[in-house]
Amino acid sequence: MVSVISVAKNKQPHQTPKSKNRNYTLGKLSTLNDFFSASIFPFPIPSFSIILRPMQPDLFSTTLTVSQLTFRIRKLLEDNPELQDVWVTGEISNLSRPASGHIYFTLKDKNASLRCVMWKTEALRTRPNLQEGAAVEVHGKIAVYEPQGQYQLIASLIQAKGEGVLFQEFSRLKAMLEAEGLFDPERKRPIPELPQKIGIITSATGAALRDMLNTIRRRLPLAHVILAPSPVQGIEAPPALVKAIQSLNLQSPDVILLARGGGSIEDLWAFNDERVVRAVVDSKAPIISGVGHETDFTLCDFAADLRAPTPTAAAELATQTTLDDLHFQLSTYQSRLTDLISGLLADQKAFLSAVASRLKYVSPERRILSEYQHLDELSRRAFSALHHRIQLHSASVDGISKRLQALNPEGVLARGYAIITRKSDGKVVGKVSQAQGEMNVRVSDGEFEVHRGLDTALRKT
Repeated sequence: MVSVISVAKNKQPHQTPKSKNRNYTLGKLSTLNDFFSASIFPFPIPSFSIILRPMQPDLFSTTLTVSQLTFRIRKLLEDNPELQDVWVTGEISNLSRPASGHIYFTLKDKNASLRCVMWKTEALRTRPNLQEGAAVEVHGKIAVYEPQGQYQLIASLIQAKGEGVLFQEFSRLKAMLEAEGLFDPERKRPIPELPQKIGIITSATGAALRDMLNTIRRRLPLAHVILAPSPVQGIEAPPALVKAIQSLNLQSPDVILLARGGGSIEDLWAFNDERVVRAVVDSKAPIISGVGHETDFTLCDFAADLRAPTPTAAAELATQTTLDDLHFQLSTYQSRLTDLISGLLADQKAFLSAVASRLKYVSPERRILSEYQHLDELSRRAFSALHHRIQLHSASVDGISKRLQALNPEGVLARGYAIITRKSDGKVVGKVSQAQGEMNVRVSDGEFEVHRGLDTALRKT
């Protein structure tokens, strides 16, 4: 048989704090027995079951190994959201910084002690200043180191004692201003890519000013810088920062850099002042906030139009277009302009060539030359036609000549014939009866006369 006893939640009334984070002294986290005690923790404990052995041995009873029990305890601790977001106050002891980069230490007060560890990534990000015996406030979550069966605090933030009050005030102001819409992304303005006038609000003697001026001089020496010096920490800092923002806006800068170097939360508190935050929101010129180091956040960072992790980064964000970029753009524009002009000239040259061709086509000179050519063609055709006509007539004349030559009496005479004509009337004698009197006889080589009497003619007949 297995007996199961259920441990119910603590039913005693308690008050739930408004904040999600809970602060505990070491006495409240000293032992596991205290953890299971409902009178110590003001929050409900999840119900769980404890398996007890029966009074009589049972071959089928179930037992837990040390690992299993430790795992269950770890689940109880690490699944409880109240223990995963806690602030613990105490003094540092047994501080150890091995070569791995992790930080091991113990928090203690007069009644209890708590083992703590900060992993290397968090240590590099926050860079806590820890000393033996220092009173600190540690934020983290409760976990169990199973090989030794010990619970410990995994630290994510370590700050000097008293900073927790400032953090609570920071959270209160942030919630209030955020509810008013001062941090809305919609109201943030774009940063000009090529500012001509840059305003700087920072300490006149701090290293942040030198870094920003060197950055601006290196990246964009053409920009005009206006400095509005102001204290950046202390009681006099908030009104001085507000006045500096207002006075710079009278100079109509393109962008304003609000910056200072790193420091503790007390050193940076002026940039969490409500007056300064509202002045940042009311600024006519866009503001880049570069306060502290990369891990430092102030309310001015949320209200500014752009947040930079460092003052140097703020100067870089204000000079998005550098002198090298301008040289490159000018070179690009020059190349593009040269190409455009060359292309335009080529197009115009082709256009002019086409127009010149069209003008030549319709020009009087072309018309005259064309008419000359046409006249030459007509002359050639006329000459050809005339020559052909002459050849035809020549052939016709030759034919007629040959025909005439064939009919020429002289030709007949050359063959032995003669032409006899009467001398009295010149008629040709074609019959014997006509041959009488004086007659002229024509032969091929000349003429002679003959006479024929009438009696001769009659006798002949």
